[in-house]
Amino acid sequence: MNMLNKFWNDEAGFVVSSELVLIGTILVLGVVVGLATVRDQVVQELGDLALAISNINQSYSFSGVTGHTSSTAGSMFEDLTDFCDPTTDTADEEPACIFVQIDPEPEGP
Repeated sequence: MNMLNKFWNDEAGFVVSSELVLIGTILVLGVVVGLATVRDQVVQELGDLALAISNINQSYSFSGVTGHTSSTAGSMFEDLTDFCDPTTDTADEEPACIFVQIDPEPEGP
């Protein structure tokens, strides 16, 4: 009975476990917020990369060539902008046509 009373009255581990729960909770909240920020920034950078790639002008042209006994006609290709490409790009804007958050649809009939 004496040993049971010692265990019942012992509170040495209580402070340590409550501190660990508090520290663990703060760490988990910080990790969640940090990962959400990393996700948003990765999407932003990938959108900027896609915009940079879409701004590469792939137009080409060459004129006809005439030799001694043969000739070839010229050719031309003009790269037009896509429907989603913005005319200007700034660092503070979200990438074109990339949405990180979509508004929820209303529930019910």
